[in-house]
Amino acid sequence: MRSCNAGKVLDNLWYLGRKESGVYLLEGSDSSMIISGGISNIVPDILRQFEEFGIDERPIDKLLILHAHFDHIGIVPFFKRRYPNLQIYASQRAWEILHMEKAIDTINAFSKVTAEKMGDGDVIASYDLDWRNDMEGITVGEGDSIDLGNLPLSIMETPGHSSCSISAYAPKIKALFPSDSGGIPYKDRIITSGNSNYTMFQQSLEKLKPLEVECFCADHYGYVTGEEARRFVGQAGVEAKKFRKLMESVYRRTGDIDTAAKRMVSAVIASDPDYFLAPEILESIYRQMLKHIATVMEEGATAKG
Repeated sequence: MRSCNAGKVLDNLWYLGRKESGVYLLEGSDSSMIISGGISNIVPDILRQFEEFGIDERPIDKLLILHAHFDHIGIVPFFKRRYPNLQIYASQRAWEILHMEKAIDTINAFSKVTAEKMGDGDVIASYDLDWRNDMEGITVGEGDSIDLGNLPLSIMETPGHSSCSISAYAPKIKALFPSDSGGIPYKDRIITSGNSNYTMFQQSLEKLKPLEVECFCADHYGYVTGEEARRFVGQAGVEAKKFRKLMESVYRRTGDIDTAAKRMVSAVIASDPDYFLAPEILESIYRQMLKHIATVMEEGATAKG
């Protein structure tokens, strides 16, 4: 079953934000952690939900970044400034990206464009949400564990959506937090977005597939529970194969990455005009995916020749 309504998911797990972008609050016996960082313009939603749901902010002393794309780290600067002792966790590659001036400029620019598309330009103007090159934190990677007391959280490296992607798994409650590495439960479909390296994205899905999952905690368009959660990653793998074939077909017909990207984005806008990302951002994503697909196809053709 899918849900994108903010509120309690399990006894010690909350979904906060809105359907286009959400984060999770995992409450342990010793401390609480915000998992993922969402889009910057959901900050007022989260603050309102803290009050509405009676959530005590005082135990929140950790925040886990699952990858460094702008729509998954947007609330981090605000909450780090709100809680100066907040410990920020991310992969080594994520920290490298988050200290690059060009990356920081892109994060802030894309956040503003997305907020405007979602009708939240006033939020950007009202809160201190910008990333600056002043954030430090803790590096985590494959096999690491974060202890919240009675709720250990295991870290897995799952690249492909981005070079810095990690996933988190709470075995005690069988909750998986894969960010976009596990697929996006959009409407009645699964969007597979292997932005940086589609082959590695598919490999990461295979890596996640054996986990026992009762709650699939996506960053976009809510979470999935029950029987659908148990088979979600496997089904995402099936959809990933189909989408790869589609990209190969469009590239084969056009013979040009830019043209193929524009055609695919036009199709997305026509079928899903309410999708939260602006067309120019979508086009950059498709161009990146198609570049990898084209390289693999050309290497394969050379090998056969």
